[in-house]
Amino acid sequence: MIKLTLEEAIKKIQPLDKEAMAYTHARWNTLGKPLYSLGRLEEMVTQFAGIYGDKNPHLGKKAVIVMAADNGVVAEGVTQTGQEVTKTVTENMTKHNATICIMSAMSGADVIPVDIGIATDCDNPGVRNCKIKYGTDNMAKGPAMSREEAVRAIEVGIHMVEELVAKGYNLFATGEMGIGNTTTSSAVCSVLLDQPVEKVTGKGAGLTNKDLEHKIAVIKESIALNQVDASDPLDVLSKVGGLDIAGLVGCFIGAAACRVPAFIDGFISSVAALLAVRLAPQCDPYLFPSHCSNEPAGQMVLDALGKQPYILANMCLGEGTGAVMGFTIADYAFKAYWELPSFEQTNFGTYEDLSDK
Repeated sequence: MIKLTLEEAIKKIQPLDKEAMAYTHARWNTLGKPLYSLGRLEEMVTQFAGIYGDKNPHLGKKAVIVMAADNGVVAEGVTQTGQEVTKTVTENMTKHNATICIMSAMSGADVIPVDIGIATDCDNPGVRNCKIKYGTDNMAKGPAMSREEAVRAIEVGIHMVEELVAKGYNLFATGEMGIGNTTTSSAVCSVLLDQPVEKVTGKGAGLTNKDLEHKIAVIKESIALNQVDASDPLDVLSKVGGLDIAGLVGCFIGAAACRVPAFIDGFISSVAALLAVRLAPQCDPYLFPSHCSNEPAGQMVLDALGKQPYILANMCLGEGTGAVMGFTIADYAFKAYWELPSFEQTNFGTYEDLSDK
């Protein structure tokens, strides 16, 4: 298997196959139902056809890639729990004891936990060891990581998608596990969207109002200290981001390079998607929203991406729990596309498109 560099992966991304999309769109209009009545489900199948470059698209194996990493900024007291939780939950994924595993089983998807930066050694054979470093540095004291480390972490995500596509997977969801990652995501979001830190920062996993004020102050100090360049996505990522975010950036760019669709999860995942699109705008049509996170900036980031969520459920768990529900929506869409009879088979007349009349 060829392992693409970040630069090579970006160069490999191609436009969607318009011919396959036109064929799929036309076929929808021959099926025995009112025209366009399945709305965005029809659009999803059509877009998948363009992604796969296949007039007869089918879903193969599904995978949820969960990037697990710790964040040095936790030392500033911005979380309710300690870093040890990151490793515990990640290892629970190998025992089917995490929420994402239970939900993934419903759609027949495999969960692939990846240690891209857990603060301690994770010797569990069910967790992929792709560690870049033992957690990021404390961004309140200096850059979270070097630019080179950020690129290497992105390439971990690219290589994971490459490997899984070679094994027959053609639909991906993105998840993460990392105590402190709403802090890093809020920092990245504030810089990329040029929004006040107060507007994009929430309580994460259960902070008090006083704790939230402290979290906001730490993020502000980190952005100012590191003199983050908003015009340079890699600068933003390396100075105030996280290794889990970087890995997800790679998953999105890797999916586009390998011509497979990927579902965005919640706040952390959508921030990674925004970074991916800033680095490689051509990857945008390969990325699909799932739900809108209950974090304050959840809708804001989706708006910046120009993507409308399929699900509004006030979720903010992470792990890929929203993204995996996108698999079920895709299953419904493809089931209808391939099993609905045509107008001819149903013995009633076709619908006409009268929208322009």
